Amino acid sequence: MTETANEAVLTTPPPRMEDIRTVACVGIGTIGGGWAAYFLARGYRVQAWDPAPDAEERVRALIAAAWPALTQLGLAEGADPENISVHSDLGEALAGVQFVQENAPEVLEMKRRLLAEIDAAAPPEAIIASSTSGYSMTEMALETVRPERLVVGHPFNPPYLIPLVEVVGGERTAPEAVEWASRWYEHIGKSVITMDREVPGFIANRLQEALWREALHMIANGEATVEQIDRSIVDGPGLRWPAQGPMLTFHLAGGPGGMAHMLDHFGPSLKSPWTRLEAPELTPELRNSVVAGCDDEADGRTVADLVAERDQAIIAIRKVVDGLGRNAP
Repeated sequence: MTETANEAVLTTPPPRMEDIRTVACVGIGTIGGGWAAYFLARGYRVQAWDPAPDAEERVRALIAAAWPALTQLGLAEGADPENISVHSDLGEALAGVQFVQENAPEVLEMKRRLLAEIDAAAPPEAIIASSTSGYSMTEMALETVRPERLVVGHPFNPPYLIPLVEVVGGERTAPEAVEWASRWYEHIGKSVITMDREVPGFIANRLQEALWREALHMIANGEATVEQIDRSIVDGPGLRWPAQGPMLTFHLAGGPGGMAHMLDHFGPSLKSPWTRLEAPELTPELRNSVVAGCDDEADGRTVADLVAERDQAIIAIRKVVDGLGRNAP
């Protein structure tokens, strides 16, 4: 948030965590549907809205596919995959809810209009969070009447399994709303980063994007294949990151001297041409090469097959990490 945000106040107090029974998911594609599954697994009723004619069929299929993994992680009392209603009328979906998670596509004008409609229709005490992967709440809330209750609640896919949520307000968001949203996500079992200020792409996406850009450069220049890049992370630093992130990993690389020795010893290599942070031009050749590489690596496995494998791997990793003493849902 910025200095301006400190002047904003909530005109209506948000609900107590223990009083929340019903939440709204506005937009129920991959991210919104994943949120819906997670809220249901935590014992809440979900009222959903999506303009797609097949939205209900798709979200129920997503919930059914996610439910075994959620069951393995542990369901809250009252968890019921059928405790969801899908509405074509936004007002109906927002009636009586205590919290709103917006999950529209990443189109700024669409999000501005939709958030304004949500703000006009949602109960005054409901905090409204956006799952945006990159936009700031300052730029998304321009058309809202009560921007003080709007925050970013950025999840990672799939939100029913990955615990991280990044929370940050806009210039006209009340600090109380940010604090409430952070406590809410923690209350339902998420790992929350409450950001001090708005940054395009937030924290995790910026780091992920840097790796992604370098991978595309290496493919475009014939320096590595899709399969080699994936294996380099899966069998390399990816094994360390679930327990200790990249900063602590480099801290350990410094030996007894820790990060200080690491920076003093390897600092000059920062000038070496190891990475290119500018994105490469996405030519048809690069696009087709990446697509073909992924098809080769999938080796006949469908997206559904790969999702099932991913979910089981995440559950296994989370259980191991939890057993090491980390606080996780």
